[in-house]
Amino acid sequence: MAKSSSLNVRVVEGRELPAKDVSGSSDPYCIVKVDDEVVARTATIWRSLNPFWGEEYTVHLPLDFHHLAFYVLDEDTVGHDDIIGKISLSREAITADPRGIDSWINLSRVDPDAEVQGEIRLSVQLLEDVKGRCLHCHVLQARDLAPRDITGTSDPFARVFWGSQSLDTSTIKKTRFPYWDEVLKLQELPGAPSPLRVELWDWDMVGKNDFLGMVEFPPQVLQQNPPNGWFRLLPFPRAEEDVGGLLGALRLKVRLTEDRVLPSPYYQPLVEMLMESVLRPAEEDAASPLAILEELTLGDCRQDLATKLVKLFLGRGLAGPFLDYLTRREVARTTDPNTLFRSNSLASKSMEQFMKLVGMPYLHEVLKPVVNRIFEEKKYMELDPCKMELGRTRRISFKGTSSEEHVRETSLGLLTGYLGPIMDAIVGSVERCPPAMRLAFKQLRRRVEEHFPQAEHEQDLKYLAISGFLFLRFFAPAILTPKLFDLRDQHADPQTSRSLVLLAKAVQSIGNLGQQLGQGKELWMAPLHPFLLQSILGVRDFLDQLVDVEGEGEAGGSARALVPPSVTIREGYLLKRKEEPASLATRFAFKKRYFWLSGETLSYSKTPEWQKRSSIPVSHIRAVERVDESAFQLPQVMQVVTQDGAGPLHTTYLQCKNVSELNQWLSALRKASAHNPDKLAACHPGAFRSARWTCCLQAERSAAGCSRTHSAVTLGDWSDPLDPDAETQTVYRQLLLGRDQLRMKFLEDSNMDTTLGADTGKGPSVKGGDCPDILAQQRMAAAHLLDVLEDLDRAHEEFQQQE
Repeated sequence: MAKSSSLNVRVVEGRELPAKDVSGSSDPYCIVKVDDEVVARTATIWRSLNPFWGEEYTVHLPLDFHHLAFYVLDEDTVGHDDIIGKISLSREAITADPRGIDSWINLSRVDPDAEVQGEIRLSVQLLEDVKGRCLHCHVLQARDLAPRDITGTSDPFARVFWGSQSLDTSTIKKTRFPYWDEVLKLQELPGAPSPLRVELWDWDMVGKNDFLGMVEFPPQVLQQNPPNGWFRLLPFPRAEEDVGGLLGALRLKVRLTEDRVLPSPYYQPLVEMLMESVLRPAEEDAASPLAILEELTLGDCRQDLATKLVKLFLGRGLAGPFLDYLTRREVARTTDPNTLFRSNSLASKSMEQFMKLVGMPYLHEVLKPVVNRIFEEKKYMELDPCKMELGRTRRISFKGTSSEEHVRETSLGLLTGYLGPIMDAIVGSVERCPPAMRLAFKQLRRRVEEHFPQAEHEQDLKYLAISGFLFLRFFAPAILTPKLFDLRDQHADPQTSRSLVLLAKAVQSIGNLGQQLGQGKELWMAPLHPFLLQSILGVRDFLDQLVDVEGEGEAGGSARALVPPSVTIREGYLLKRKEEPASLATRFAFKKRYFWLSGETLSYSKTPEWQKRSSIPVSHIRAVERVDESAFQLPQVMQVVTQDGAGPLHTTYLQCKNVSELNQWLSALRKASAHNPDKLAACHPGAFRSARWTCCLQAERSAAGCSRTHSAVTLGDWSDPLDPDAETQTVYRQLLLGRDQLRMKFLEDSNMDTTLGADTGKGPSVKGGDCPDILAQQRMAAAHLLDVLEDLDRAHEEFQQQE
C-alpha cells in the first residue's frame, strides 16, 4: 500500500507590508519552504505594500515532514534582497483542522538563531566504570546544515552538555556536511539525573560563533532508549516575538492531505459505481451514487473533487459521458436560462478543470504570442477617465499635458491592436482545439438546445453555454493573470497589469455576446463597443465550427496518461556542465544549451533549430537534486545523476535562471523518472573538485552520498499523469466526510411511508421530483454506497495493522 502526502498551498495576498525602498514602497515576493527545502517562489509584485499573488501550489511530499515556512522578501536589483518577515506553521498546526488553514496571519521577525536546518547523527551509551556512570556520545556526522559564511558553507563543530560538563568536537572547515566520528566521554556528577544536549556551532575567527541548531534528550530517554540515529536540529526554545502586525500579514490557504492508497482491486466497487452513474439512462440521474456525492460536497471542496473526478473518468475513457451527466443535471435544475452554469457547481468546476487538463497546450498556442508582445512593449492604455494619467503620453496639449480625448484615442488604437490578433488567433484555432474539448462542447450545446427550445434569445443561449466556459473561464482569466496559467514566469507590472485587465474585460464582453454592453458602471468602455460587436459575429461562426466534429459521447480518450511518453513535458534554455574537470574557470565551464524533456529522453542541442541533438535516456536517471551554491559559486544549479546498467554513475550539472524554474525542472525530471528502479537514497549536493567533494570533503569520487535525496518532493500541475487509485482515494475521503449526512438523509427515515411525499407534497426533497420510486432508488444507492465505504474502511484498518 502506497503512502502519499500532499500539501496544497495558496499564497493569496499581503497587507500593510513595511516599505523597504526609498520610494516608500516595496517589491515583495514569497518563498515557500518545507523543512528548509525551497519548494516554490511567487512572482514579484512591483511597487506594492498590499500585493496580490493568488498563486497556488500542490507539493507532493514524504510523510515525515515537520514544518512549513513562508518568507516575504523585498526584491532589490542591486545587492541582497531584504527580508521583511516570515510565517512558520508546524505540521500539527496545519492538521489541527481537517479543512486546513484559511486566514490572515501576521508576519514575525526572522531570528538568525531560529533559522536552523539539517540533521545530526548520534549514538549514545550509558556505561558503568570504577568511577560510576559515564556517558559516551558518539558524534558521527551532520548533514544539510545552514550556511553561515559568505562562501555558502560553515565551519561546524559540536558541543555536548551533560549536567555541568561540556566537551567539543574538532572543527571541520568549509562544509555543510561535516564528518567527525568522535566519541566524547563525560562522567556523571552527583545530583539529579541530567538531560543530554548537543549543540552545533559555526566557528568564526573574528566575532562570535554562529548557532547552527541543537538536540536535547531527557534523562528517562537516555536510560530507557539511548539515542542512536539521525535527529533533526531544532532552534533554541524561545517564545516567538509578537510584533503586533507591524510587519504586515499574509492571507494563506494551507491544507495537508495524508493518505495510504490501497491496491487497485480494493477500489473497483467504488469505481464501478461511479462509472455506472454516467452510463445509466438519463431518467435515473437523480438516484445515482454520483448524484449523492455531488449533494454531499461543500462548495470549498468542489474544485479539488472536480479535478480528481475528471482525471478518474479521463483514465477510463469516460470524460465525455461524465461531463454530459453533470450537464444534464445542471440544465434540469436551471429555471432561468440567464443563470445557466454561472454558479460554482460541480458541473461548472468539472468543465473548467477539464479544459485546463486537456486544453492547456492549446491555450498556450493561441494566447502566448500576443501576451508576450504585451509584456515586452509595455504600452500605456486607459479608457477610464478616473484612472487616466494624462502626463504619460508624448503629445502635449496647450496646458502642458495630454488631453483626455487624446489618451482615449491612443488607448483605443492600442487595445484594438492587441484585441485583433487575440480574436484572430481564437477564431482561427478550430483545428487546433483538442478533439476532446470540441466533443464536450458539442454535447453541452445539444443538452441546452433540448432543454430550452422555446427560451427567449434561444439562438444566443446555445452559443452562450459554450462561450461562458471557453471565453469567461478559460481565455479571459488567462489574459488577466498569465502567470497563473503558465503563460509567463512573472506577474505583470502595474501598468501592464492594467492593460491586461482592459483586454480581459473586452474578451469577456465578446464571450457574453455583447448582452451587457452599455449597462452597468463601466460606460467608459463604450468607445470599444463597435470593435466588440464586430468580433461577436466571428465568434458565433467559430463556435458553430467548433462543435462541427464527428464523434458521440466520448471526450478524453482512453489514455492512461494526459501526456504521452513521446510528448515534450518541458523545454527551455539551461546552462550545462559535465562532471569532468575543465581547464576553464568554473562559470565558463557551463555552456548554454536548449533542452527538451519527454517521458523517454532528456535531449539538448545548441539551439532549438539545431539538427544534431544529444540525449540522456530518462530510464538511466538515478537522482535529480539541487546543488549547493558553494560548489560552483553559482546559484540555481541542479544535478542529474545517471547510470547505464551496472556501470559507473555520471553527473550532469544544469543551471536555471531562477528558483521557480529550478523547482519546475526538478519536479518534471523527478516525475518523468519516478518509476525507475535503483534510485539513489543519498547523493552529494556538492561537486567533486580539486580532488575532493565540496560538500563533505571526502577525497574519493566514489564515496557514498552525504545527503539524502528528495525524489518524493514534486509540484503538482495540469500535466501530471493520471493516478486512478489516488484519485479514487480522494473521492472515498470526500464520501467519508458526508457519511453521517448520507445516513440521516436517505436511511434513517426509511421506515416512513414513502407515499407521504406524493400525498402531501411535504416529503423529503429529491432532485428531479418528489417521486416515491426515486426515493427508493436513492435509498438503495445510498445503502450500496455505505457498504462499499465500510469495505474500504476495513481494508484500510487491515493494512494499518500490518504496518
